Amino acid sequence: MMNNQFSQRLGSNQVVAPGAASASVNVNPTDKAVRLVNTGSNVCYVRIGTGAQTATTADIPVRGASEVIIRKLDGADTVAYISAAGTTLNIATGEGGI
Repeated sequence: MMNNQFSQRLGSNQVVAPGAASASVNVNPTDKAVRLVNTGSNVCYVRIGTGAQTATTADIPVRGASEVIIRKLDGADTVAYISAAGTTLNIATGEGGI
């Protein structure tokens, strides 16, 4: 049986404060997964891709006080995020957990 727990890359955690305008951070393009932890109470929307990205409310929702782990494509190096009401989002890359 394979252990599929998320293994975070040391030093990869970034804490951001999403607001009404889309913003983004760069992540390691060789990591296979992204863990998103919304420690606020409002929903945040996230888009993961290569190069410049703009998040919209049509992207992946990360609800308040929740955590999701998303597999990302090889080479994806940008996480864009937006939240109409504002919140706090922790972004970490690594392997497994999906």
